[in-house]
Amino acid sequence: MRARRRTVALAASLVLALGAGPLAVPAFASSTTPAAAGACPDGVNARALCEALAGLPDADATAALVRVGGTDGTWRGSAGVRDLASGRAADPDARFRAGSVTKVVTAAAVLKLAARGEIDLGRPVQRYLPGLLGKDFRPVTVRQLLNHTSGIPAGDGLGETFEEVYAHRYDTLTPQAVVASAAAKGPEFRPGRKQHYLNINYTVLGLLIEKVTGRPYAVAATDLVLAPAGMADTYFPGTDPRILGPHNHGYQAVEKADGTTEFVDVTEWNQADRFAAGDMISTTADLERLLNSLFAGRIVPRPQLREMFTVPAHIEGAEYSAGLQRFEYGGRVHWLKSGGRYGYNALIAGTRNLSRTLVYSVNATDAKGEGMNPVAERIALAALK
Repeated sequence: MRARRRTVALAASLVLALGAGPLAVPAFASSTTPAAAGACPDGVNARALCEALAGLPDADATAALVRVGGTDGTWRGSAGVRDLASGRAADPDARFRAGSVTKVVTAAAVLKLAARGEIDLGRPVQRYLPGLLGKDFRPVTVRQLLNHTSGIPAGDGLGETFEEVYAHRYDTLTPQAVVASAAAKGPEFRPGRKQHYLNINYTVLGLLIEKVTGRPYAVAATDLVLAPAGMADTYFPGTDPRILGPHNHGYQAVEKADGTTEFVDVTEWNQADRFAAGDMISTTADLERLLNSLFAGRIVPRPQLREMFTVPAHIEGAEYSAGLQRFEYGGRVHWLKSGGRYGYNALIAGTRNLSRTLVYSVNATDAKGEGMNPVAERIALAALK
């Protein structure tokens, strides 16, 4: 019972929108790399990590890619299949949708511009983007956008249910339209009074980056963050619904009228509305480069980097900083960011001194579900303890 309580606490603290419980599904053939299947040396909880990937694909995930690193040691593993039709082994170097891990890049780009004197974190965003928010909004500082204390409500999407948004997966919803729909609702709370994690904060930050640099977000973010970190396999797809280059397919489990479960291929999806909040495509190796470069101070100068490791002290229960989330587990403080798009879950996590790092991509079959995906949960428990 104690172990179960610990697992539930971890799931709640990580706030990962990952897949949910067991489903009635056809049998899968398991496919794992040697690292996941049997070559499990001592160190870095390797045995537990191997066990975490055992049996994939299953009802919860069709593939998983994992990289554990840091001064404590390293471990690499992958399991599952590239696609259900062929049953080929998952590509460990595959590209995937990183979802809200994009926010780490956006935050780093803003902080780098702040270090150059091009952005003042204490200045209202309305001064940079006049007319973006209505007269009902009090001044919202750039820092309040970074740490989700702006009070700007969520913008509208292309539907509420999976069936609704899936029907519109090739449609384009612009960031400007998303912000306009949020602004029309008026403020959710007075800026700085609460912390509410929402994509809208980083959608606005993406528009701010474009205004300050005079370049599209994708170009500016690549120049400011991706290129210095050596992330050659990472890009922003914009309105292109495809994942270019090698990739493992993503699936959503959908219950049919007869009670059986169908796995719908959701690999292709126009993510334009996610923009600077969540449309990045990357690899586990690139995200590990981002994590190491960022925490080591090679991307953002250390005075501004402190913003990424500072949560608002005046807000009770606050756990989000600029681009990251504070998470304490196993006697260590980890700084992490998770991301979830249909068919794909991703996470980067690390201790401040880089003694332990974790990057994973899990092809969850309910990536936008309420609970934590069981496969991702097993990986996190094994890697972070």
